[in-house]
Amino acid sequence: MAAGLTSSLALSPSTFRGGPEPSKPKFLNFCSKPTNLAFAILPYTRCRRHKTLRILASVSVSNPQVLTGPEELSASILSKVTHSDRGVLLKKEEQEEVAEVAEKLQSFCVSEPVKCPLIFGDWDVVYCSVPTSPGGGYRSTLGRLVFKTKEMIQVIEAPDIVKNKVSFSAFGFLAGEVSLTGKLKALDDKWIQVIFEPPELKVGALEFRYGGESEVKLQITYIDDKVRLGKGSKGSLFVFQRRGNST
Repeated sequence: MAAGLTSSLALSPSTFRGGPEPSKPKFLNFCSKPTNLAFAILPYTRCRRHKTLRILASVSVSNPQVLTGPEELSASILSKVTHSDRGVLLKKEEQEEVAEVAEKLQSFCVSEPVKCPLIFGDWDVVYCSVPTSPGGGYRSTLGRLVFKTKEMIQVIEAPDIVKNKVSFSAFGFLAGEVSLTGKLKALDDKWIQVIFEPPELKVGALEFRYGGESEVKLQITYIDDKVRLGKGSKGSLFVFQRRGNST
């Protein structure tokens, strides 16, 4: 189980809600391409136009065929993976829909995403096409019966530090977490490599390291101020959401 966890906590690299809502931090989108906001509104009466606009706005999030730009696509992919236990609860056809939207988003990715300053910050791992990949044995069918995942966080600090943490509760009452710290290296304009130090495990009052160094490679396929997509060397799709932008 330790070996599986070590190899899967990445960007992933690896291993990897009344009153008014408080204002959320805004990020300058240095890297994303311009959004295509071309909506077709039929020349009906004023009332019909308003109604048509509302319908289009509703359909645009759920039907990838009518999405026109990265903002709509980002909102769509997040709506599909939210409350899915990072992909575990999605059916095969739902995973295929996520993959379809991710593929469309790739066409809006900047040419050199590894140089985009938006990669830095705190990210939640909200989806993986292989649900057991981020978290290793802790996320297997048996592991999820014992360990309830609370958070999966990845922090990327300038210029080249990656920190991954999975926090969980064991047997419903014993708190624990596994963390990894690694060094990021750009392999080209889209691919990165992270070499992680041995993982650190905390369970209750116990704290210790185990295993050895691990390595992961990840392609950044899309990045904006809210969403980051990555594809592992074996084809796994990861969706990251910037912390503070959760809904």
